[in-house]
Amino acid sequence: MSMQLKDVVIHTNVIAAGMTVKDIFDECIRVQVQALPFCDSAGAIKGRVTLKNIMKVSCLPEYMVELAPVLGAQLSCVQDAEAKVQEVLNNPVEPYIQSPHVSISSESPTIKALAIMEKNDTSYVFIVDDGTYRGIVTIQGIARTMASLESPVSVPA
Repeated sequence: MSMQLKDVVIHTNVIAAGMTVKDIFDECIRVQVQALPFCDSAGAIKGRVTLKNIMKVSCLPEYMVELAPVLGAQLSCVQDAEAKVQEVLNNPVEPYIQSPHVSISSESPTIKALAIMEKNDTSYVFIVDDGTYRGIVTIQGIARTMASLESPVSVPA
């Protein structure tokens, strides 16, 4: 596989201090990614914010994780789910920031990104060139690009 990451990078906005969970959701949905970098005012990546962590921290009590295999189909843990959703969406981003994520250059081959994703048990890497964030590469994006390179199958007449 000879494509370079610059061929599959997804350009995203970054997360900064003062933003809300709603801002994160909106950007992740817009570009169809599960994580975004948290950057300081100079644009340096200082952490990451993931949809998975937001859901875990704000919506999923630890006891439910432990009891997941035995949970039934009918659960009503939150009396006013809509109010809880609004509360979460209005939360500031800061409590959800995790340590910085792995990053590589856009000049790297796709196979290196896949190897780094596997080594770090993740499905994405941030693309950083000369200290500047360029975007994110996801395993789904690589698969989408690979599928588009597929030669058309000829059907016998």
